[in-house]
Amino acid sequence: MTFHELGLSAPLLQAIEAMDFVTPTPVQAQAIPLMIAGDRDLVALARTGTGKTAAFGLPLLHLLDPSQNVTQALILAPTRELCLQITADMNRYAAHLPAIRITAVYGGAPISGQVRELGRGSHIVAATPGRAIDLLSRGALALDGIRFLVLDEADEMLTMGFKDELETILGQTPSERRTFLFSATMPGEIQRISGQYMRNPETLRTVSPEKEIALVTHQYTMVAPKDRYLAMRRFIDAHPEVYGIVFCRTRRETQEIADWLGRDGYPAEALHGDLSQIQRDAVMVRFRRRQVRLLIATDVAARGLDVRELTHVINYSLPDDTETYVHRSGRTGRAGKEGLSLCLVGRREQRWIRNLEQKTGIVFHQVRVPDGEEIRRAKLKDFLGKMTDDSIDFAGVQEFIPEILKALESLDKNEIISRLAALELGHLISTYGDTRDLNEPELSRGDWDPRGPRNRGSFPQGGRKPYYGNRSGGYSNGHSSERGGDRRNDRTDDRSGERHTGPKFPSSPGAHPVDRKRKPKPTGDQKKSAKTGAPRGPWKPKGEWGASGNR
Repeated sequence: MTFHELGLSAPLLQAIEAMDFVTPTPVQAQAIPLMIAGDRDLVALARTGTGKTAAFGLPLLHLLDPSQNVTQALILAPTRELCLQITADMNRYAAHLPAIRITAVYGGAPISGQVRELGRGSHIVAATPGRAIDLLSRGALALDGIRFLVLDEADEMLTMGFKDELETILGQTPSERRTFLFSATMPGEIQRISGQYMRNPETLRTVSPEKEIALVTHQYTMVAPKDRYLAMRRFIDAHPEVYGIVFCRTRRETQEIADWLGRDGYPAEALHGDLSQIQRDAVMVRFRRRQVRLLIATDVAARGLDVRELTHVINYSLPDDTETYVHRSGRTGRAGKEGLSLCLVGRREQRWIRNLEQKTGIVFHQVRVPDGEEIRRAKLKDFLGKMTDDSIDFAGVQEFIPEILKALESLDKNEIISRLAALELGHLISTYGDTRDLNEPELSRGDWDPRGPRNRGSFPQGGRKPYYGNRSGGYSNGHSSERGGDRRNDRTDDRSGERHTGPKFPSSPGAHPVDRKRKPKPTGDQKKSAKTGAPRGPWKPKGEWGASGNR
C-alpha cells in the first residue's frame, strides 16, 4: 500500500513525496482512511514512534476548510517538546497549503506572544492542556468552531495529572465535534473518557503486542545497589556504539550519574526539572546531533521526547508502574529497527520483573555483567571494524601521508599495529585489568516473599532495620534504590512530579565508584597508629584498668 491509495489530496501527496515517504506505517494505513471517509470517533492504540503524528495530521489537513478563519482543530499533547514537534511536522505536511495556519501554544514561554498569534487566526492549534486552559480563561482561545479534537499520548497526559484540564476542555468543545484519541496503553481512565466524551468510537490496534515486543529485546541483570553505576558503565563499554537514554528516579540521582559519566570520559548529559528551558533545549540539540550519546533523564523530563534510532534504554532505577516501563522501552526499537531495554535490578526487585512479565507478556532475559575480558574484546572488535570500514574518507589526510611514513619508517608492521592497539585499548587494560565480579546470585523460587525479605534473626538488638543504603553512591540518608528501602525522606514536587530524595538541603554528591577488587582489611601488624602513622605491634593486654589507670 502507498499513500496514493489512502484518498489524500494532491497537495498533501506532493508534500509526502518531498519528504521521501513511500509506504505508510500500520497506524497510518488504518487511521487515515477511517478519519477521511468516516464520521465516527477513533481510539488508536499504537506504541511510541510508529508515525502517529502523520496518522492524524494528514487527515486533519485534508478535512479542514481554509476559507473559514476560525480554529477548526485542537491537538492536545502532554509536553512542550511534543507540541513543538507536532507543529513542525504539520507545517511540513502543509507545505503546499499556504492558506493553512498552525499555531503552537505551551507553557514555559511568554503567553502574550501566543495570544497575538491566536488573534491573527489559526486553523489548527497544538497545545499543552495547562496553557490551553490559561488561554481559554483569557478569552484568547475559542473552541466554539472546533470540528476535530485530537488527544495525542492521552495516557501520558493522565499520568502527568492533566485529568481535570482534559475534562474541562472536552466539556467546552461542541458536542458534534469528532474526537481522535491516540495512546500507547489503554488504562481504565482512558476507557472512561472514551465512553463519556466520545460518540461510538472505533478502536484499532495497529500491531499485536507480540510483534511490538519483538522489536525490543528486554534484558535484566542482577547487581547490588552499591555496584549499579559500575555495572552500567561496563555495559556501556561493552557496546561502543551505544546511543540511548538512562532513566533514573530523582533529579539528584540523574545529575549525579551524569556527572560521574562525564568525569569518566563518556559523552553524557542530564535532563531533569531543575534545568531551564534554554538549558534543556541546548541539551536536546547536542543529543540529537549525537554530540551527546547518553541522556540521563527522569521520566517526567523525558516525556514527549522523540529521538529516532536509539539503540539502548537503560533502566538505572525501575519505574513505579507497568505503563511507565512500556513508554520507556518504546523509545527504542522504532521504525522497524531493533532496540535493547536493560534493567539493573537488585535481588529484591526480581519479583518486579516477574510481575511485569505476567502483566504485559514481555519476556525478560537475564544477562551477566560483562567482565574485563569481554569488554576488551568488544572494544577490539569495534576498533577493527572501524579500521576495515570501506567508507573511510582519506581525502583530508593524503597530504600528510609522506610525513607520517617518514616518521614511522623505523618501525615494522607488527610494531605499528601493536602501538595502535595499545593507544586504542590501553586505557581499558588499566581500567579493567583487575576487576571483580559484580553479578548477584538469583533468588530461588522458595526464597521469594511478595512482602520482600524479612531478615528474620538478622536485626540487631533494639529492632532497628538493617541499612540498605548505597555506601558507594553516597546517599547519606539511608535511601535505597531498591523496592522496600527507607523512603521516609522522599518528597514529590507538585509542579513536575519528580521525586526528591534525601534531606531538604541535599548533601554533596557521593563518592565516585571505583571498579577494583576490594583490598582485604588490615589485621594485626598491618594496622597503623592513628596518631603517628607507624605500624602497630601485636596486641598486648594492658590490664583490667588500662595503662593509664582509667576505665
